[in-house]
Amino acid sequence: MKKAWQIDREMRVNAIPVDRRVQSSNWYEPGFEVPYGDALIDLFWESKVPGSSAPEISYVSMVQAMGNKGYDVSTAEQYLEEGMRLHAQGKKDELRVITAKILNALKNARYDLREEYHTFQHPDSWEDIQKSMADVKNVAEEKEWKAGYVDQIYHAWIGQLSGGSFGTCIEGYTGKHIAEVYGKIENYLTKPETTNDDVVYELVFLDAYERMGRKITAEAIAMEWVKQVPFGWSAEWVALRNLNMGVFPPNSGAWFNPYSEWIGAQMRGMVCGMVAPAQPMEAARLAYLDGIVSHAKNGVYGEIFAAVLTALAFEMKDVHALIETGMKFIPQKSQYYAIVAFALEQTKKGGDPAVIWQGIEEELQRYNWIHAYPNIAAVVFALWLGEGDFTKTLSLLAVAGMDVDCNGGLAGSVLGIMSGVPAQWSEPIGDLLETYIVGKEKLSIKELAQRTARLAEQYR
Repeated sequence: MKKAWQIDREMRVNAIPVDRRVQSSNWYEPGFEVPYGDALIDLFWESKVPGSSAPEISYVSMVQAMGNKGYDVSTAEQYLEEGMRLHAQGKKDELRVITAKILNALKNARYDLREEYHTFQHPDSWEDIQKSMADVKNVAEEKEWKAGYVDQIYHAWIGQLSGGSFGTCIEGYTGKHIAEVYGKIENYLTKPETTNDDVVYELVFLDAYERMGRKITAEAIAMEWVKQVPFGWSAEWVALRNLNMGVFPPNSGAWFNPYSEWIGAQMRGMVCGMVAPAQPMEAARLAYLDGIVSHAKNGVYGEIFAAVLTALAFEMKDVHALIETGMKFIPQKSQYYAIVAFALEQTKKGGDPAVIWQGIEEELQRYNWIHAYPNIAAVVFALWLGEGDFTKTLSLLAVAGMDVDCNGGLAGSVLGIMSGVPAQWSEPIGDLLETYIVGKEKLSIKELAQRTARLAEQYR
């Protein structure tokens, strides 16, 4: 019997990228019909990423993700290959049964205390997270608003959308296969499109922040999700399910959520740094409130780290110092911190970037390509070796593969703030942000940046 992570890994290393230079993407349209019943079960047994057509089997990744959190998932694993067979044969009645058995096995799974996960400390409350950080007393919190922040916030948005657009057509594949299809990548592979599911949650956060400012609550953010977001993937799907059943934060992110330590919170932390320029602790607090809507523990630390890097970038110009300072805000005895430290240690050794990444990837092969760990490793790897160069950094993210659009969004935001976005990347984006949220189908990026800056100054 194969373990869930082995099934997922085998699928990943065998997946050859669809060449998006000759085939368009397939994103949701505003007002699309949300899948349910047999349609949802089928989708979770076989799906393809809208931007890249990378394969994904959500029921396999659910089991994999629970195993990554230190649970004994052997009972659930024994049903996976049968479920894959039933889906391929179109036996819907039997597939419902096997799916229910998998979910029941996960619901009743117990901790496997032999797992390394349990050797780390993972504080839950904001107060305990603060206590678990390193000494950050010497990390300056800029009190005065600076006019230059307005332009930096604009470049944060453009950088995020450029990085996301760059990675959309290659996400979900290994760097090795990306290189085989595309070679060395130093520009957009296709006409860039700003539509993806990453920025949606940042827009919703801004709506709650505009109404409440620094008195914002996790519940207020969650209610904007219920009001505006029709459907989510992985952790966000579970969170929406929980919220609609009346399970509110922090339980909405933690309760029966296999994906609570995946990238979904990490990919949206940048907006928290944008509304708190040069105030990393406030950015971290906002990221915590936003993160617990859909994530827990290491997943939340991922959003905190992304927010802190973004906030620090407003006053720091050395990307190496930025990473090492940002690491102080991560719970120091958490597994997330250990992963960041490992990735940085391996990257600092130098040498051929592809060889460096191969070593990091092999160490993290048990984790899904959407998990926070391999993706923050990719961001650290690319930012460190990119040395502040926007094009070089994105090219290195392609070397790493994984969730390239999310990683490009984070790296692009940080570098956009620090030094601006080169015209090569900004001009093709133009001024249009498209989303599948009703009422937010087409937005001006300039107006979004102005709004973000206005709120950041108003609530400073």
